[in-house]
Amino acid sequence: MASREFLKILGSARMGDVLAQQKLALTYLTGAFKTPIQPSNALIWLEKSYLSIKNHEDQDEVLKNIGVTEVLELTANIPLVQTFNSPAFQFGWESFWQLAELNTTSTATAAAKWQLVELLISPCNQEVQSLLVEWLQKQKSKSLNEKLSGLSFNELQKIARQYLQELADGSSQFASQAKELQIKLQPKNEALSSLWNVWLNEQNENALIQAAELGLTVAKLTLGLRLAQLDGNAASKSNASLKKAAYWLELAAKDGDSDAWYSLGEIYRRPQFSGYSAAESDRCFDRAADLGHAQAQFRKGANLWRKREKIEEKVRGLQASYWVWQAHQQGLYEATQLLSKILVSCPEPRKNDWYELAKHADQAINHHAEHKLDEDWLLLCHRIIIANQFNFSKAELLLSEVGQLQHEHCVVVDIRWELPKILPRLIQIETIQQRRALLAAGKAFASADAEIEGNLRQRRYRFDQLTDWLNATFSKNLKNQDTEMV
Repeated sequence: MASREFLKILGSARMGDVLAQQKLALTYLTGAFKTPIQPSNALIWLEKSYLSIKNHEDQDEVLKNIGVTEVLELTANIPLVQTFNSPAFQFGWESFWQLAELNTTSTATAAAKWQLVELLISPCNQEVQSLLVEWLQKQKSKSLNEKLSGLSFNELQKIARQYLQELADGSSQFASQAKELQIKLQPKNEALSSLWNVWLNEQNENALIQAAELGLTVAKLTLGLRLAQLDGNAASKSNASLKKAAYWLELAAKDGDSDAWYSLGEIYRRPQFSGYSAAESDRCFDRAADLGHAQAQFRKGANLWRKREKIEEKVRGLQASYWVWQAHQQGLYEATQLLSKILVSCPEPRKNDWYELAKHADQAINHHAEHKLDEDWLLLCHRIIIANQFNFSKAELLLSEVGQLQHEHCVVVDIRWELPKILPRLIQIETIQQRRALLAAGKAFASADAEIEGNLRQRRYRFDQLTDWLNATFSKNLKNQDTEMV
């Protein structure tokens, strides 16, 4: 549930308060007041602030320029690639180019250049880049920027590569990231390609070593795995040279290879390795998990699950469930098996206790103006729909903090604030209908008064009243309605 301070800022922003609009944007960007981080919303409010300043006719021109500059500097903190589908993306696109073209060494200029580099040439964003080409074609009739309006996507990428070189050579906070990206973008020249092909076709180890020495990441990884005998080839070496293996794997890991990090974690766990360190092994596994390695994610989640009794967290097992879920998303069978023990699964609302009542509640919400429902009844209708989607008990239906239910992968039902003996439950979010129900309820509760629902006794009384009214009003149409729940 949104805090009063957040709602106060939101109200002022909607009234056109420029500072409130900027503060609201920062809230969506940083997650303050327990607000979900939403870069697209942050960009939308910064655009509103920018337009408010630009269109203020009575303001001094100098002060207006200062205000515009401040908004642009705030915009530089937004991850542009995550806002591509936002209505304010064009504003962000223009703002980042405007900042990047400034001939300064300011943090905002460096940040803008890095964001454009990430968007235009990072291999991680190839899908967005293909969509961006189409978007740019549609924008040809609009004036984005006098210098850029006539440039093709390839020409924009060339400019981005220049920015990348500037950042890598500079001393800004993005220098190390720029250098890492340069490594990922290094051209596979003819020498490297030929050496790698010789290794693939002839298994010539000298060619593999040369390719690794010339900086080919996959060659470093392959050589490290062979030296450590982690590549499944038992005949590769009679005795694994773990120190040499660790050396090559560390080089591959610095290039951002998740398999290299995972293999390093295994090496540091080997008793025969002189650098044996359980702590360093865990660090490597964690790094591999962060980079998306499925086995590392499962390993991390399984360890957290085993240690859940000793870990201090608000809801036991939440951290473990997140990492196991990440591995499950990549199709790891063991992760799917463990996830079924950690998270409750209820993807079919038709089988849940509240199904018929939830259908009536959905009809009531869709026709609330016609039935003139009070706000407290509308909120309770949303509770009933969510209870049906996730098979809540009656106590969970009435007491759950709707604004705090949703996490990326699951719903956390915790009503210990009222009933301390009822343990929290973790329920997996598995369907689009479940996410839609949470989104709709979240919006309704965010704009509602925190005190409107009252205490447990009042909620029970209101629930009985609403149940009777829903059944009396909508049961007669039950036979003709078999719609999907939202």
